[in-house]
Amino acid sequence: MKKFMATAAVLAASAVILAGCGSKNDAADNAQETVTETAAAESGETGTEYGEDAYVEGINVDEYVTLGDYRGIEVSVDAPVVTDTYLESYIDYVLQSNLVSTDITDRPVEEGDIVNIDYEGKKDGVAFEGGTAAGTDLEIGSGRFIEGFEDGLIGAEIGETLDLNLTFPEDYTNEELAGAAVVFTVTVNSIRTETVPELTDEFVQGLGLDCDTVEEFRQYSYDQLMEDAKADHDLNAQAAVLEKVMENCGVQDPPEGMITRYYDRIRTNMTSYAGRYGLDLESFMALNQTTDEDVKESAGQAAREIMVMKAIADAENLTVSDEELDAEMESNAASYGYSNVEDYK
Repeated sequence: MKKFMATAAVLAASAVILAGCGSKNDAADNAQETVTETAAAESGETGTEYGEDAYVEGINVDEYVTLGDYRGIEVSVDAPVVTDTYLESYIDYVLQSNLVSTDITDRPVEEGDIVNIDYEGKKDGVAFEGGTAAGTDLEIGSGRFIEGFEDGLIGAEIGETLDLNLTFPEDYTNEELAGAAVVFTVTVNSIRTETVPELTDEFVQGLGLDCDTVEEFRQYSYDQLMEDAKADHDLNAQAAVLEKVMENCGVQDPPEGMITRYYDRIRTNMTSYAGRYGLDLESFMALNQTTDEDVKESAGQAAREIMVMKAIADAENLTVSDEELDAEMESNAASYGYSNVEDYK
């Protein structure tokens, strides 16, 4: 996990820092900060003001970095490959993502059906909080509801309303309902099934891709997966090169402001990522067995790597033109969903 976080932090910033070393570094680095602030806003965090020692532009990296060999670095990484098994699993994923829904009107509810229901739960004749909903889809056998709820709907007809006398588990998270006897009044609105479609020419044509046959779709899928494999190969090669370069260099501890900046960035990105799965940061970190010390260590490593790359950029007199910067910002604006560069800035 530590290596993952350090690599993620470096990859998030390395393109900007390397492209920006020179006269345009401030603008490029500020553009990267805009991305971070956007992520912070989405995750509910507020922006942070950092001092000059938080940015590589304000630091004389020669005071921190002693460059070793960084030219002619050789690394060995696995060649990009797409196995038949991987290809088939991807195609299965596409099929599973396009399930065929069929309305059922000529029979009652069965195991595996998806029913749309209205329900109201009562304890001692009084509706309890969180026990009432309308228009809810429920797969029978999914185990989403307490024991007996889903089984109690098997055999029910469309339009039928029935009472389910149930008992909440003793260890239920809501202490007021734990072990309580309740009655759910449930109305079945509709019944449907979802099945995995067959891989046919007709199915392929409905995907909206530049494919008309199963054979063309298989080749298309292979090409897409190979592009991803090549991109992963390049990232792995870059990471391996950076690791060797770091081994050859001497680096003092970066300024605390820079470490703090990357520490905040990692936490912001993790918070945003966790939010996609309905988790807060603490739960996400616990799930991944990550501590705050891990984050601080990753932030320090990211700062050291950035300073080494800046030192190399200085040594090689790497600069970026206005045209290159504009093109990069246009690309970033599109990637992050902005309608134009000015909004992105």
